Amino acid sequence: MSDELARMLVDRALLEGDFLLRSGKRSTWYLDKYRFETEPEVLRELGDALAGAVLEHEPDAIRLAGPALGGVALAAAASLSSGLPFIIVRGETKEYGTANRIEGPFEPGELVCLLEDVVTTGGALAEAVSALRDEGLVVRNAVCVVDREEGGSDALARLGVRLRALFRAEGLLELRKTAAKRHG
Repeated sequence: MSDELARMLVDRALLEGDFLLRSGKRSTWYLDKYRFETEPEVLRELGDALAGAVLEHEPDAIRLAGPALGGVALAAAASLSSGLPFIIVRGETKEYGTANRIEGPFEPGELVCLLEDVVTTGGALAEAVSALRDEGLVVRNAVCVVDREEGGSDALARLGVRLRALFRAEGLLELRKTAAKRHG
């Protein structure tokens, strides 16, 4: 993956401090997805990289799927880059309007590739996989921007889904260390 894209993520979105993660774990670092998903330059590069990963690892995918909220901007960017349509996976079925959990048109039996921002334990992606499969969609692969390498890949493997990461936490943290030494 692009060294320049990795530097953009580290420079713009890698924060240090004391953070509570969605998984309930505490961490001394946090990759703030909104700091990279809201920047057109970074989002464009991520869309291209995610589209490339889908083409490489799930070339027969009919659609992309992005869990709300963080996966939606990434799915939209990858959709624009790849030409594949996308669907949105809500955290829960909405109680109004169409009462859908999966937003956007699809047909049961279609192969989708799931996109996500940061994966820690894989809990949110596992829920998205279940929601997609409940609607008759086929999910074999997921692509994330960053794998924190804290069990997410194993959790998805238990569901028969392979996690592909554009970047691993270890590599981004090492890049941050190297940059700090050069500037320090």
